[in-house]
Amino acid sequence: MMIDGNRRWARQLGYDSAAHGHRAGAAKMREFLEWCDDIGVKVVSLYLLSNDNLVKRDSKELSDLLEIIAELAEELSHERDWRVHHMGRTDRLPPELARVLADAQERTKGHGGLHVNLAVGYGGRGEIVDAVRSIIGKHSTSGGSLEELAESLTPEQIGEHLYTGGQPDPDLVIRTSGEQRLSDFLLWQSAHSEFYFVEALGPDLREVDFLRAIRDYVDRDRRYGS
Repeated sequence: MMIDGNRRWARQLGYDSAAHGHRAGAAKMREFLEWCDDIGVKVVSLYLLSNDNLVKRDSKELSDLLEIIAELAEELSHERDWRVHHMGRTDRLPPELARVLADAQERTKGHGGLHVNLAVGYGGRGEIVDAVRSIIGKHSTSGGSLEELAESLTPEQIGEHLYTGGQPDPDLVIRTSGEQRLSDFLLWQSAHSEFYFVEALGPDLREVDFLRAIRDYVDRDRRYGS
């Protein structure tokens, strides 16, 4: 899920701060996860904060957004039997937010319910770079040469070293607000995903919109190149 349009929602309602939209968007994401859990979805990834957001957003808006994300992560770690997993680079996040995300992940690591990936400080290109670095480092430690690595490298090997290593690739990617682009989200994992774009701004997303997305997905013929 790419939750988008929070700032536009706040402006349209006359709020003087984007924080109202981000907080409404976070509340909607809690609802969204419940909808997913109720119909048996096993893994959900929420795109909450990109690496680009960290360097391009206004400092006051970013400060508010970081606080809202921390509150959301804390709350989700106490919901049902959900398992929270952070994906992204912690070294670019404020220490307090990095701690909250780590605590939420540790608190829920034994849970067997809905697996919730929180993409915070995330970028798809950076994730692939980190995966390749991890593979090279591991190969070098074992005494292998770069030539041997080049010969043996496979897509499956890269997939295992992504932030989502061990998880299935997403079947469906949903984006709100009518925008139709990936914005550096799950670039590797979404190679064979289906996409569904909703006109509603993030906080206005309804359960019926979600169910329409699921119904549309079910009706599609996924051929995987065949």
